[in-house]
Amino acid sequence: MYLQELQLRHFRNYPSANLELGPGINVLLGENAQGKTNLLEAIYVLALTRSHRTANDHDLVNWEAKTAKVSGRVVKSVGSVPLELTFSRQGKRAKVNHLEQARLSQYIGQLNVILFAPEDLAIVKGAPTVRRRFMDMEFGQMNPRYLYNLSQYRTLLKQRNRYLKDLQHKQNRDLLFLSVLSDQLAAYGAEIIAQRLRMLHKLEHWAQAIHAEISQQKEELTFHYATQVPEDQLTDPDTICAALTQLYKEHQDKELYRGTTLVGPHRDDLYFRVNGKNVQTFGSQGQQRTTALSVKLAEIDLMKEETGEYPVLLLDDVLSELDDARQTHLLKAIQDKVQTFITTTSLSGITRQLIKDPTIFHVANGTVVADGSAPSGDPATKED
Repeated sequence: MYLQELQLRHFRNYPSANLELGPGINVLLGENAQGKTNLLEAIYVLALTRSHRTANDHDLVNWEAKTAKVSGRVVKSVGSVPLELTFSRQGKRAKVNHLEQARLSQYIGQLNVILFAPEDLAIVKGAPTVRRRFMDMEFGQMNPRYLYNLSQYRTLLKQRNRYLKDLQHKQNRDLLFLSVLSDQLAAYGAEIIAQRLRMLHKLEHWAQAIHAEISQQKEELTFHYATQVPEDQLTDPDTICAALTQLYKEHQDKELYRGTTLVGPHRDDLYFRVNGKNVQTFGSQGQQRTTALSVKLAEIDLMKEETGEYPVLLLDDVLSELDDARQTHLLKAIQDKVQTFITTTSLSGITRQLIKDPTIFHVANGTVVADGSAPSGDPATKED
């Protein structure tokens, strides 16, 4: 899988841009605050219908416009598919092959991307919500069923939390309805937990080999999925569902007092261990970086295994954060394998001999110029 074309209209600081992209490594070269990250963001948005930088879609629209459009053509083993996303105050519209999609969940998965930025160290070092979001975003791309279960779970979770608030404030007394909501939530929650465990088992397999190679066989990386469901009941969705249902009964008084749902995959976490020790707490900065890099590179192979296609890799100023050994491993891992976009302020920061025939774009003030091409885009107003 690779992105052959990218077109922007009134997106961030690009009133207009039309890019013909290389199937291998694409380097976005330019000074800071010129629009390099905005281009990576546009590709991410085209894949996932949302930004990794803001929760407000209106931030994506150029200040001087009312709507923004991101479109492109994805080439897969079965042929090419045009994609289009339009953002306005009325919401967003998604098209696949020029046909509007009734649900965004039907759109996601047409283009799979992996983003690796310096802040991705938060996957290792950050709060549990960061790791839950990581699992949901990545696994949702690979598995439409996971995305569906997650959507249903979130809808039911909001409904159950509202009802718990009503019960807390004595606006309702019907505990039977709470039981119905609990049963429904447990069913979808069990599917999510079971799918997370399956995907994490595969991701761990790929990440272990990468981590061992980077650490020269001195370290072993393992994953631990932390959930309130007893470990001996993490066998299949039906058993997990029964365990969650029992946990809701046990926590009912506390949930009524707190007015919120205290059990389920929205409360779970993921721990990374190096040689048996929690790397979040006890790992050195080098071990944390190696863990994050191993997990990100492992996603490439996991996506290929799950979807039959390699994803597009987005590296936002990440090479400057890696030492020579990790940088070399990263570039060797992606060469001739996945389409990659690298942002950098200088080519001197990249091990050039490891990059074969890159496509280089020069980015300055909302314009993009490919080596040997005319500028694409006009100067504009929203900063990188």
